[in-house]
Amino acid sequence: MLRISKLADYAILLMVELAAAEGDEVLSAQALAERAGIELPTASKVLKLLGSAGLVASFRGPHGGYRVERDATEINVAEIIAAIEGPVAMTECSIHEGLCSVEASCNARENWQKISRAVAGALERVSLAEMAGAPADGVGADGLPKLRIATLAG
Repeated sequence: MLRISKLADYAILLMVELAAAEGDEVLSAQALAERAGIELPTASKVLKLLGSAGLVASFRGPHGGYRVERDATEINVAEIIAAIEGPVAMTECSIHEGLCSVEASCNARENWQKISRAVAGALERVSLAEMAGAPADGVGADGLPKLRIATLAG
C-alpha cells in the first residue's frame, strides 16, 4: 500500500484548519492541535516545518499563532507533503542519482520516474481549498475524479 506519513497527514489536517480560519485570523498551535485532534508537540513540530517551507506565517506574542501564507487555492497537496517529507517520489532513484547500488544496470528507473511524475502531478492538481471543502460532484475542472487523501488512524 502506498501512503503518506502521519506527519504529512497531520500537516494536511492543520492546513485545512488554517484554511477554514476567518480572513486574517491567527490560530494558536494549541487551538490548531485541538481542532485537528493532534497532540500539541506534534502540531508544533509540523507547524514549524510548514513555516520553514513558506506555507504558513507565524506570529509571536499573546495573540500570536499561525495563518496560511497564501490563498488556499494557490497551495497544493504536493507542496504540503514536500514540506514534511521532501519531494514527492516513489523511490529514491526517482529524484536523486547515485543512491542505488544497482542504478547503472537498472532498467526500472525511467519507469519509476514516470510513475513519480504522475503521482506528483495528481497531488499538484488538488488544492488546499479543495481539501478543505471538495466539490460535491467530486469532479475537477479537467473532468478527472478529484484525488482524495485518506487519513491514517492514529
